[in-house]
Amino acid sequence: MKKLIIKGGSKLYGDVQISGAKNAAVAILPAAIMVSEGVCTIDNIPDIEDVHSLERIIQSIGGKIEKKGNMHILDSTADLRKVADTEDVRKMRASYYLIGALLARYKEAKVELPGGCPIGVRPMDQHLKGFEALGAKVILEHGAIYAKAEKLVGANIFFDVVSVGATINVMIAATLAEGRTVLENVAREPHVVDVANFLNTMGADIKGAGTDVIRIKGVKKLVGGHYSVIPDQIEAGTYMIAAAACGGDVTVKNVIPKHMESISAKLMEMGVEVTEYDDSIRVVSNAEELKAVNIKTSPYPGFPTDVQQPMSVIMSIANGRSIINESIWESRFKHLDELKKMGAYVIVEGRTAIIEGVDSLSGAVVRATDLRAGAAMVIAGLIADGITEIYDLDHIYRGYPEIDTKFTNLGANIKVEEL
Repeated sequence: MKKLIIKGGSKLYGDVQISGAKNAAVAILPAAIMVSEGVCTIDNIPDIEDVHSLERIIQSIGGKIEKKGNMHILDSTADLRKVADTEDVRKMRASYYLIGALLARYKEAKVELPGGCPIGVRPMDQHLKGFEALGAKVILEHGAIYAKAEKLVGANIFFDVVSVGATINVMIAATLAEGRTVLENVAREPHVVDVANFLNTMGADIKGAGTDVIRIKGVKKLVGGHYSVIPDQIEAGTYMIAAAACGGDVTVKNVIPKHMESISAKLMEMGVEVTEYDDSIRVVSNAEELKAVNIKTSPYPGFPTDVQQPMSVIMSIANGRSIINESIWESRFKHLDELKKMGAYVIVEGRTAIIEGVDSLSGAVVRATDLRAGAAMVIAGLIADGITEIYDLDHIYRGYPEIDTKFTNLGANIKVEEL
């Protein structure tokens, strides 16, 4: 067990390097087990707990992984187990991508029901609808999802709601299905595009990722190759917000500025200076002059729900009243109770949070209630007067590589202490 201890009040200066995208990596690694010839060399894999869990899961079903820094060499040419039932599977949401991958390769999969962050109801009905449309019979029994098909055949599938997970999972399954599959009303997030690009690099035929219609022509097999994961949009947004909230001058490197537009726009609306370069963004801020803003989370290219929680912290010290409308998840304001302990003035009404800016936050003992809430508490500690202690760090380590080191290198007073 560990805790973070932060002494607030330091401005941030310097450069921070963004890691590979968590949400892309945790889908690409399961998708790679469909490669039956050669090995996949995947670069820019983030060093985070979710990736470590997936590594163990893939090894438990017979895959081989060799790591060289942030590069993973994955060999899945052996005959794999069609059952994923370890503790890692049960605690990790993204393990559900194994269903699509095993079903595509073997026409059979049994995967324990996954967990993940406690941020509200996250049904898998659209995943199962897609698998069934491709010809699979899906049964939920004894805490596991069992899917089996004589063969998978392409189909036209319209998702009832825009779902990143379902879009990726059904796209994975359709990659090796017979004929053509058309997915409509799909998610357009950058990591959806990245998974499609990865699959195409390995021999798939996928067009339209990044739009609301994806067309897939099934192929017989996937073969190994080399791929590099895109930078993490959410990690980049977190450091941009931290720089804006603390004040100072920070250049966020290894980013795709196009992916950051909704976040950059809101920071500029608050009075922050944001300058885009080819693969970096510079954030210059006077924290005392921040203006209140309103945000509504929505699917890409809208404001990302995963950045809502860090954004609420900078809103808590902005001049005026800010409003958050959380349209994606119904239980993503749990962190605000922790923020109130630090002096924030917040009223929550259903999926709406009203935040009145205060002069300053004060250090307190708080906990990370989920992954992105943990990042929010780190930013809160950085701007607070006095000492903040953050517990339940396992959530943070699921998605933020070396977060204490990266902030220390920017001038923050932050350290990890063993309990």
